[in-house]
Parts: sequence; C-alpha cells; structure tokens
Amino acid sequence: MDDQLTAVQWYDGKVRILDQTQLPEDLVLLEISDYHGIVKAIKELSVRGAPAIGVAAAYGVVLATWYLDEVDRAGFLEATNRAILELKNTRPTAKNLFWSLERMRTALTKNLSKPLKDVKLALLKEAKRIQQDDLERCQNIGRYGAELLPNRVNVLTHCNAGALATAGYGTALGMVRAAAEMGKKVHVYADETRPLLQGARLTTFELMEDGIDVTLLCDNMAGYLMQRGVIDVVIVGADRITMNGDVANKIGTYSVAVLANAHKIPFYVAAPFSTFDPDLKTGQDIPIEKRDGDEVRKIGSQWIAPEKVSVINPAFDVTPNHLISAIVTEHGVITPPYVEGIKAKFSVD
Repeated sequence: MDDQLTAVQWYDGKVRILDQTQLPEDLVLLEISDYHGIVKAIKELSVRGAPAIGVAAAYGVVLATWYLDEVDRAGFLEATNRAILELKNTRPTAKNLFWSLERMRTALTKNLSKPLKDVKLALLKEAKRIQQDDLERCQNIGRYGAELLPNRVNVLTHCNAGALATAGYGTALGMVRAAAEMGKKVHVYADETRPLLQGARLTTFELMEDGIDVTLLCDNMAGYLMQRGVIDVVIVGADRITMNGDVANKIGTYSVAVLANAHKIPFYVAAPFSTFDPDLKTGQDIPIEKRDGDEVRKIGSQWIAPEKVSVINPAFDVTPNHLISAIVTEHGVITPPYVEGIKAKFSVD
C-alpha cells in the first residue's frame, strides 16, 4: 500500500496516524506530538489492529520523552513510566500492546545510564525496530500462508487484518497479498464486521487499492455462501493467542469458525509471535474488552436503535483451538496438537 495509507509513521518529532474512523470517506492524517494523543487515538480506534496498536504505543513512549528536559533524570524516568502505564491501560485484549511496551521498557533500562539525549534516541530506535520487525513478520506470515492456498481460491475474512492493522502488509491479508503476488487467483469475501464495520470500511478499501478482487457481505451471509460451496477457506487475524492455541479475535470470529467447521472449510489464523501470550494457558483467561453501547445503537452519527436500549458490546470473542485448522506465524505453520507445536515454535522466536 501507499505510504500515505500506512497506519503509523514517525515524522520529524511527531507521530502520524491514519485516522481509521474516517475511512473510506475521508483520508485524515493525525499529527500527534504527545503521548496523550496516542492514548486517545488507541482508545477511540483511530489506530486499531493488534500489531498497529503495538507500534503506536512504542512511539507513544518516545513522545513521552522527546520534548523533556535533558537534565532531570528522575523526572525523565517518572514521565516514561507514567506513559507506559497509561498506554497499557488503553485496551486490555491485544497482546501486541503489552509486548511492545515491555520492549520499550527494556530499551529504557538498558540505556538509562547514558546521557538523556542518547536515551531518547535509543527509545526512538527501538520503536522503529518494532515497526520494521512487524513488517518483516507479516511478510513472512504471508509467504508461509500463501503456500496453504490453492491456485484459485475464494477466501472469507472477518474484520481487518491487513496493512491498516499492522506496520504494513498485514497478517490475514498478508496471506492474500502474498498469494496474489505468486500469481494465484484470489477472490476475497469480506464480512462487514459489525458493529464498527472494519471489514466493510477498511478491508474492502485496502484490497481495492491493491487491485485484489473483493466482495462485501453482511455478517449473517457467511453461512449462506458456505452452504453453496462458494467459500474455500477462512482466514482471520488475532489479538491474543494462548499457549493451547485458543484465539481471541474480533467479535463474530467464533461464529464464523463454527460455520466453517460445520461445512468442513479450513479455518486459518494468521498472527505473529508477538500476539501469543506465554502466560495464559487457555482462552478462558483472556481479558475481553467491553465497549460503549452506542457503537451498536449507532452507525457513525446515525441512530439505528432506541437511545436507551440495553446493549452488550464485547469487542472480541474466543475461538477454541479445535475449530482452528492451522495458525500461520512468521516461523511457519502450526497445526494440531497446538500445545506442542506452539512450544516448539516459541523456542525460535
């Protein structure tokens, strides 16, 4: 994708974020010069997708220090730790956020004895490394995942796990891009992904920009297409994966997985190892973010339900490992049994 459509960029002491709440109607770049702006952008979903959130948070730590006085070491450390804590509290489910912030804290610790000017530069270097690291991981995911796809394939996706959700290239859409680059004939059927329509607004936009065939469908149409033999594979991303292979992803993913299983359709999860949580054994332990009910009562600014109606609005659900055909990572494809497979791949991360 064009650099202008990159989710997060560092530019001359500021962070540029492509405001994904405005797509596809308006292309709006937010220029953020303090970490509070990054906190707001993550909470309000101007930047979203687990890997992209991790990149944004890393640059948020840089902004927390970038304009600080270079004499007050105690104040510098206090400000950095405060920023890390606030950024950690933005969204609870995506593991990449916490992984990225721990990398930034490690970089701070390793360099704290240096002049503060050098510490700032070390933090910026680490944030850029996190961004480049994610891009390379996604490209490897695409390369491994494309091998799973036949030469002609109809892919169902849910939510947006593409370049907009990562440092670039994407995870689920990385597999699609890589397959297209290999000359395979790929057609994507994109679930709209209620309540915030990331599939309708973002996935279709991304794929059309890249010239990849895409058809939009309502979330409740997936079973109809599967029943008629239209869908060959399902590919989704992930926000957190536990050590037994259970996967948290955008709400509605579990329903798609059940449908795929009923129709004997391969269900693939594409995610980097920064999404795996070595501290959690099963999906029952994953914290699930609950969001404001107005996201369901409204589409954009338009009310579609009574203002006072009660709403349940979890942002994610958990797909148990027995419904997952394979997990595609930057280190290769993991197949059942997942406990052994994940442990084996973890040793090379």
